[in-house]
Amino acid sequence: MSALPTSTSGPEREALKPLRSISYGGGVQSTALLVLAAQGRIDFRTFLMANVGDDSEHPGTLRYLEEYARPFAADHDIELAVLDRVMVRSGETRTLYGQLTKEGSRSLAIPVRMSNGAPGTRSCTADFKIKVIGRELKRRGATKEAPATVGIGISLDEIHRANKRRCEPHEEIVYPLLELGLRRVDCARIIREAGLPVPPKSSCWFCPFHRPETWHDMRRNEPDLFEKSCQLEELLNERRDTLGKDHVYLTRFGRPLRQAIPDGVDVLPGFEDTDGLCDSGWCMT
Repeated sequence: MSALPTSTSGPEREALKPLRSISYGGGVQSTALLVLAAQGRIDFRTFLMANVGDDSEHPGTLRYLEEYARPFAADHDIELAVLDRVMVRSGETRTLYGQLTKEGSRSLAIPVRMSNGAPGTRSCTADFKIKVIGRELKRRGATKEAPATVGIGISLDEIHRANKRRCEPHEEIVYPLLELGLRRVDCARIIREAGLPVPPKSSCWFCPFHRPETWHDMRRNEPDLFEKSCQLEELLNERRDTLGKDHVYLTRFGRPLRQAIPDGVDVLPGFEDTDGLCDSGWCMT
């Protein structure tokens, strides 16, 4: 007669528990997920934020993270870990802005707009978001045979951004906000009802997927950051000149940012409100 299996407890049971993590972007949707987790409405106690760099993330997102998100997570016994992109061989911490501006770099990792307005190829999401979180989940024990469940903060009004593709073999992607039928406006309400201010939209401050009104707001309210964006665009095109290549832009209007977003103009005619949103789901949540 075979022996009955013994039950596991303590650390052994914890080790067998499937990994469940939210990809935290610092914006409205993923902050709503943080509140829902604290309320026990979703089964996630780990939130992982892939930081593209303190010099690259929008300063408002970083301020919100330190002033509100981290204290809220700690108060509700939720792990909120911020992950940098660390190069395996050198141990160097790399940032997206640093990679773009590094002397001699030819990198165009961001989806700069070509002369026809279309976005170019990009590697920023894969290198600074997907791979960073994927590596951390693998370090924590996720495997192809026992994948981690990764929650992405896409709301019902952005359902076109969702897909069921696995970004890494050891991950299974889910969309808790879609399962709950929540829209972005619902997310803002959930955050306010929890006693938190609604965070600003998360993204890199120089992201070419910014909508025109975002650039206008930046020029009006954050002129230093807007100027820095213009200088980055100019640096990229100086390098393009030396390579004999066409200019690229941070907007789809086919002209330099300073001209495309004129000072004192509130609205640009003829743009679609849904244009320019990153479709990966790993950014801008």
